Amino acid sequence: MSETLPMDEKYNAHMSTYFREYEESLKEPEKFWNKKSKIIDWFKPYEKVLDDSKEPFYRWFTNGKLNMSYNCLDRYINNDKRNKVAYIWVSEKGEEKIVTYYGLYKRVNAFAKALLNMGLKRGDRVTLYMPMILEAPISMLACARIGVVFTFVFSGFGAEALAQRINDSKSKIVITADGVNRKGNIVELKKIVDDAVDLSEGVDSIIVVKNAGNKINMEADRDYYYDDIIEDAYVIPEEMDSNDPLFILYTSGTTGKPKGIVHSTAGYSIWISNTLKWAFDPKDSDRFWCAADIGWITGHSYIVFAPLLLGLSSIMYEGAIDYPKPDRMWQIVERYGVNILYTSPTAIRLLMKFGEKYPELHDLSSLKTLGTVGEPINPAAWQWFYHTIGKDKCPIIDTYWQTETGGFTISPSLDLGLPALKPGSATFPLPGIDPEILDDNGNEVKPGGKRVYSS
Repeated sequence: MSETLPMDEKYNAHMSTYFREYEESLKEPEKFWNKKSKIIDWFKPYEKVLDDSKEPFYRWFTNGKLNMSYNCLDRYINNDKRNKVAYIWVSEKGEEKIVTYYGLYKRVNAFAKALLNMGLKRGDRVTLYMPMILEAPISMLACARIGVVFTFVFSGFGAEALAQRINDSKSKIVITADGVNRKGNIVELKKIVDDAVDLSEGVDSIIVVKNAGNKINMEADRDYYYDDIIEDAYVIPEEMDSNDPLFILYTSGTTGKPKGIVHSTAGYSIWISNTLKWAFDPKDSDRFWCAADIGWITGHSYIVFAPLLLGLSSIMYEGAIDYPKPDRMWQIVERYGVNILYTSPTAIRLLMKFGEKYPELHDLSSLKTLGTVGEPINPAAWQWFYHTIGKDKCPIIDTYWQTETGGFTISPSLDLGLPALKPGSATFPLPGIDPEILDDNGNEVKPGGKRVYSS
C-alpha cells in the first residue's frame, strides 16, 4: 500500500508529516511503536516492542507492566488536570452531572474496593449491562484497576443474548441498573438481568445502580445496591502485563454465534490514544462528544478509554437524540459548547429527515470538527452534515474500523495532515495499517480512479 500513496507536489505540501509517519510505521514498525508507546505511563518498561516468534500469535510490548485505570486517572490527580472536567453527563430528562478527573478517580477507587470486598480477584470476569450513566465508565475503570476482565453487553439486548455472554465469559458478577429512560419510557434492565441469570451459571451477585427509579426485585444475599457497597478508599492499581486481557466484547451475533473479541492492556491503550490524536487532533480545551453507546466498541474506545488517556473533557448522553424533540443533539451541542462531534451515519440520516429547521434553532458555532462511525456514510448524508451542521467549515473525519481492531484503521488525519475530503471516502490508512482490497475471488484490486482535490 505504501508504494501507491500519492507523492505529488500538492499533497506533499500539507501531508508530509503523514507520509513520513506512515512510511516509518511500515518500514520500521518497532522503532515507530517504541516512540508512540510513550503516550502512556509504564510501571515497568517493556523488554521488546514485538515478539513475533510464534507467528501469527504476536505479543506486543513484552513484559511491560502498566494499568489502564492508572493511565486514565492517577497520573492526572497531581497536575493541572486534577480539577478538569472528565465528563458532563446529561439525561433524556435534562438532568446534569459533572465529574472532574479527581472526582472520577475517587469514585473508581471506591467501587474497586467494593468489588474486592465482594471477593473478586485478578483474572475474574464480570458482565456489565448498563445504560449511558457515569457508573458505566466507573465500573469499567474499577475492573481495570484490580485486574478483573469485564464484558460489556449492550443494554438493548434481551435476556437470552445476555445469558449467552455471561456464560461464555464465565462471569461471577453482573453490574446493571434498575432501568433506563428511553423516549419517555423506562426499560426495566434489572428484570432482564434476573431472567438472564436464571438462564446462566456461576453468577454469585448482581450490583444495581439506582437510575430510573422503577420498582425492582432484590434477592437477599445476591443483589446489592451500588450505593450501599461503595466506601471511600484507595486501591493500589494492579500491575498488569502488557498482554493481559482488559475486556471481552462480543460481536452482535446477527449473522451467527457472537464471538468474544479480547483486547489486551498495552497494545489497545497505545492504539486508541494515538488514533484519536491522529484523526481528530483534540486540544486540551476541547469538549468531545462521541454520541455512541458505551456498550459497543466505539463507546469503549472513544467515550471511555481514549478520551481519558488523552485527558479530554467528554459529553455523555443517556437518551434518544430525537427526543423529546428532533433538536436534542443540537441543543446539547449549543448548551455545552461541543467542539468535536463524532456520531453515526444512521443518526445523521435520522436527523436529516427533519430538515434544516431544528439545527437552525441553535448556535452550532462551537463545532470545529465532525466525525462519523459505523457503516459507510452515503454522500447525501455527508453533504448535509457538512453544510447544515458544519456550516462548510468543519472537516468530516470519516472513520473506518471494526470491533476487532479496537480503534480507527482508515481515516482522515487532522494531526498528521488533512487530505482532500470526498463524500463517502475514509481517505487513507492510519500509520501501522497496510490494507488490501480484495475482489470476490480473493485477489487484490489495484488502486485506480481519479483523485478529487479540495479547493
